[in-house]
Amino acid sequence: MTSSIFLTMAGWTSDKFRLSCLENQGLKRTLLKMLILDNGNSKNGNIETDRTATEYLVEQGAPNNKSLLSFFAINALELSAPASPVLLEHNAPAIPSGWLQLSGHPKSIAPAAHGSVRKRISDPDDAEVAAYRKLSVDSHASKVVPKFLGVHQLNGEHFIELQDLLNGFHDPNVMDIKIGFRTFSENEVSNTTLREDLYSKMVAIDPSAPTAEEHQQKAITKLRYMLFRENMSSSSEKGFRIEALKMRGSSPVTDMKKVKTGQEIQATISNFVNGRKSVVKDMTKRLKQMRTLIEKSEFFQRHQVVGSSIFIVYDDHKVGVWLIDFAKSLPLPEGVRVDHRRRWTVGNCEEGLLFGVDELIRTLEEVHRSLQQSPYPASKRGRR
Repeated sequence: MTSSIFLTMAGWTSDKFRLSCLENQGLKRTLLKMLILDNGNSKNGNIETDRTATEYLVEQGAPNNKSLLSFFAINALELSAPASPVLLEHNAPAIPSGWLQLSGHPKSIAPAAHGSVRKRISDPDDAEVAAYRKLSVDSHASKVVPKFLGVHQLNGEHFIELQDLLNGFHDPNVMDIKIGFRTFSENEVSNTTLREDLYSKMVAIDPSAPTAEEHQQKAITKLRYMLFRENMSSSSEKGFRIEALKMRGSSPVTDMKKVKTGQEIQATISNFVNGRKSVVKDMTKRLKQMRTLIEKSEFFQRHQVVGSSIFIVYDDHKVGVWLIDFAKSLPLPEGVRVDHRRRWTVGNCEEGLLFGVDELIRTLEEVHRSLQQSPYPASKRGRR
């Protein structure tokens, strides 16, 4: 599954983590806060609040180890090829200690300059590049996505440069929310060939999921499998699902398939914001602004936007929310129109982008109301 920047959590599990720690004598010259080693210290923190959040993450399957990386810096782009030595060695700033690439090919991403990252692409006409070129000149869409800083050629290879969304944040908390009813494009599932490998995967996840006929055939289509995967999460009902999160002082939680019901989602977000009502309020305000801009955007009127994510980051001083991942954002066929809210059927190109944003806003409003009624104290670190 292809994704774009600063936190690809689409379908990742712990075994898809890609960790590349690079030794470098110039560590103090860290120009990019891509991934900085978390020493686990919690200065001026509320001990009970920290303990509660950490215990929650451990219960969700995160290792109880406070010395792991502090936050995500890059949306682990699933690339078609690993980065070359040209990308990693020529004119690149020092790579910070504790570099973590969450998925995709090892060594596929590297710092380019202060506040930006770069990735190798197959060619300058890559679908994601085409999307970013259009997004960057759309007066509405450009305000909801990371800045596109161009495509560069070096020694015959091409690279896309994008804004590092964590630049300017200090030891932040990060959440990735996959948006829409589906994360697969229609051309991915148009093949009706029965596949034994996908049947085996389904059975491994849920032996009761296949129908009697599918059990007899011991094979299913890719569409059947992809819909099964979407139905495991909250995507099919709410139009969004929490893919992963990282809280200060705790290791990343990446397998959140069980967070499906409204109550479970609200509890997860409440723990993520650590009781900070102001953070929820700012997140909601920004999402409403983004929704209005998307509705006015010419790009979103003319494209299906599949597999994108809402990227949320906050620290003690500010909150940031962006729409990321455009590798599957394709122009609509002639005569096809979408409102990004209708249910998907083969051929209508709907993906539920705005339906998911609507539901996420409603969920955040519920979280805010529950926090107002709750005696649960907000961390002093997060009060603003």
